[in-house]
Amino acid sequence: MPFRDACAQGGPAGEAAAKAAPQAAATASATPPAVAAAPAKRKRPLRRLILLALLLGGGTYGAYAGHEWWTTGRFFVSTDDAYVQVDISTLAAKVSGYLEAVPVVNGQAVKAGDVIARIEDGDYRLALKAAEDKLATQQSTIGRIARQAEAARAQVLQGEAQIDAAKADQVRAAADYQRQQQLAQSEFAAKARLEQSRADRDRSDATVKGAEANLIALQANVAVLEAQTLEAENLAAELRTAVDRAKRDLSFTVLRAPFDGVIGNKATEAGAYVAPGSRIAALVPLQSARVDANFKETQLGRVRVGQPVHIRVDAWPDRDILGTVESLSPASGSVFSLLPPDNATGNFTKIVQRLPVRVRVPEAVAREGLLRPGLSVVVRVDTRGLDESQPPAPIEPHQAVSEGGPTVTSALHVTGR
Repeated sequence: MPFRDACAQGGPAGEAAAKAAPQAAATASATPPAVAAAPAKRKRPLRRLILLALLLGGGTYGAYAGHEWWTTGRFFVSTDDAYVQVDISTLAAKVSGYLEAVPVVNGQAVKAGDVIARIEDGDYRLALKAAEDKLATQQSTIGRIARQAEAARAQVLQGEAQIDAAKADQVRAAADYQRQQQLAQSEFAAKARLEQSRADRDRSDATVKGAEANLIALQANVAVLEAQTLEAENLAAELRTAVDRAKRDLSFTVLRAPFDGVIGNKATEAGAYVAPGSRIAALVPLQSARVDANFKETQLGRVRVGQPVHIRVDAWPDRDILGTVESLSPASGSVFSLLPPDNATGNFTKIVQRLPVRVRVPEAVAREGLLRPGLSVVVRVDTRGLDESQPPAPIEPHQAVSEGGPTVTSALHVTGR
């Protein structure tokens, strides 16, 4: 029965309840502190054990981390500003026309020589046939001129024979005139006969001169025909070049893969019209994958060509790929930007620059095809074994041979130890 109800009833029961209430309240107020104090004493050793275990674990981990940094970590230079790169080739049309077929799709692996696209080749076949016909006609012309030259050479021989005959008549006429002249002096010959012999002599001299002039003309005709032959042969050479060009244009109607790779970014389909330079697809040579890492300039003091590099691709974080530092860029990335910074304007804020470093990936790993261009990478360069007393390898200019002797080109080659 509640205390309030007992008091309300009155009588002996109410008075007994009123007297017992203060005693119960005192007992209730005195008992809980004694009961609650015992668990608190039992919890303190457990907390101390947990705190001691945490401190011991933290100290052990700190000692281990410090040992790892001192023996290994301090020799590594790392960056997460690195990506997989390959030399992507854009396949474009060399000749214009309508696409007859594009038998590849994005993501398809192709071999060198595989057909990427075909352009309708009817016009190019006709152009080749026309060029071949012109060349055949010119070959016939060369043959005709050759026959004419042979005939002209025969006429030259005939002219030489005519000269010999004319000279024989000349000798005979000169002898006859001399004989008639002697007879005329002795008055044994008629004057008319002397004049006839003189005319025969003059006519034979003129015949010899005419035969010699005719021979010169025949020889000139032979020279003209030889020049025409040379001209015709030169024209034939031009026509052969036109035939070769027509064959080349015809071969360009079939676009083939220049090397092994994977098709990507396909830009057109069959039936589309393409002009020279129109992009058809991109060919990605995954077997030549590499890593381009952008290190801060403050990290490059110990980086050298040939040092081993640990590569971790974000797509496969559990795989450690071992590469090699292949080269260091000749300038920072900002220098090659479209608008390089000019710090001579008076407003200057120093910003840590980054220098691209190329990392060579093992060929066996690259041929697996797992490294795709653009994937994020974390690289760690192992600089252990670096002799700090030796300066970095010098940059040696290549020597180029020209007509005026050896000259120094602008191409730079970084050699490492």
